[in-house]
Amino acid sequence: MYEKNFPHKRFNLTLEFLEKYVSKDASILDLGVVNPFSKIMKKAGYTVQNTSGKDLDDDVSEIENFNGDVVTAFEIFEHLVSPYSSLKAIPCNKAVISVPLKLWFASAYRNKNDIRDQHYHEFEPWQLDYVLEKAGWKVVDSIKFTNPVKKLGIRPLLRYFTNRYYLVYCEKISS
Repeated sequence: MYEKNFPHKRFNLTLEFLEKYVSKDASILDLGVVNPFSKIMKKAGYTVQNTSGKDLDDDVSEIENFNGDVVTAFEIFEHLVSPYSSLKAIPCNKAVISVPLKLWFASAYRNKNDIRDQHYHEFEPWQLDYVLEKAGWKVVDSIKFTNPVKKLGIRPLLRYFTNRYYLVYCEKISS
């Protein structure tokens, strides 16, 4: 058995949410390269493959060619100019997605040295819901949660009370 004692609150909540909707025998395509959370999913007993790191704004072929049960996208869509193409390309009927929420007291993350390592936008829940609906998805369940950081200051204090992440389980709308 694995221990659910991760360094980030969001990992615990995300795994609990995933386990609520996705069985261990499901095959998962996790958008983005291998990352700490895809390793957690594997350790928890899931069969997970990741995309290779191609720019999903320009090339959705890895998503389109996936022959499995569920697509996950944990904190990836904020790095895309438009998540719509990726959402539209998903061939299976289930997805679990999380995005960072837009905070009134902090700007979106920007890294001037690496354009792939920045947030083009952060979301309000209605914005993710809207793009999901437009791409043919229905949100079945969602949660919002805080993720405090161990730092001093006004912003770290506000992170104890202000939701930072939005996590959804959604299903494809039959046409």
